Amino acid sequence: MAFNILLIEDDEAIAQLIKKHFLQWDMQVEGPDDFKHVMNTFHEIQPQLVIIDIQLPAFDGFHWCREIRSITKVPILFLSSRDQPMDMVMAMQMGADDYIQKPFNMDVLIAKVQAILRRTYDYTEETVEHVLWNDATIEYSTSTITKKNKTIELTKNEQFILRILLEHKDQIVSRDDLMRKLWDDERFVNDNTLTVNVNRLRSKLEDLSLTDVIVTKKGLGYMAVTKDVQ
Repeated sequence: MAFNILLIEDDEAIAQLIKKHFLQWDMQVEGPDDFKHVMNTFHEIQPQLVIIDIQLPAFDGFHWCREIRSITKVPILFLSSRDQPMDMVMAMQMGADDYIQKPFNMDVLIAKVQAILRRTYDYTEETVEHVLWNDATIEYSTSTITKKNKTIELTKNEQFILRILLEHKDQIVSRDDLMRKLWDDERFVNDNTLTVNVNRLRSKLEDLSLTDVIVTKKGLGYMAVTKDVQ
């Protein structure tokens, strides 16, 4: 399957380098002609993944991440020279799937993109469509959790993390195991990325009054616990 990728990057040298290498992996990369109207290009090419720089003409990458997230769950990867932890935290909280800092290794970028595409579009062996847990229903087909007529949406990363934890319910899953399953190889993962995703998942669960259902076992990992229904 060929994938369309939207690259929102104003450095032409970097953009051309990415296009050249991605084409070898059957990934077609397109970029906007006008950085004031990025969404026009988004709607035209209907990408399966978006790569965004933060520092851009007219509007920054956070703006375009918000715009894209308001209409779709398409995977988003930030590629930026900004090295402040808060930039990564902001990106992940806005719904980004990953964050790579410039200068970057092309093999690492390709590996991360392939892993995101694989878990987003090729995870076909799912046989269980929904799970009941702590009086809440998790629908994997729609990436939603419902409890007492209230529904929240999960990103692909959040759903994947929750699914792994629920497959080992009331058992500890190590951080290394989670990262291996999410990104295939922990060498390509920033440890803070997993923490941000788990914290964001916890926050969403708390909105459904599912408090303390994902427990941190210090030095060991995480555990999805089953509580008595009140």
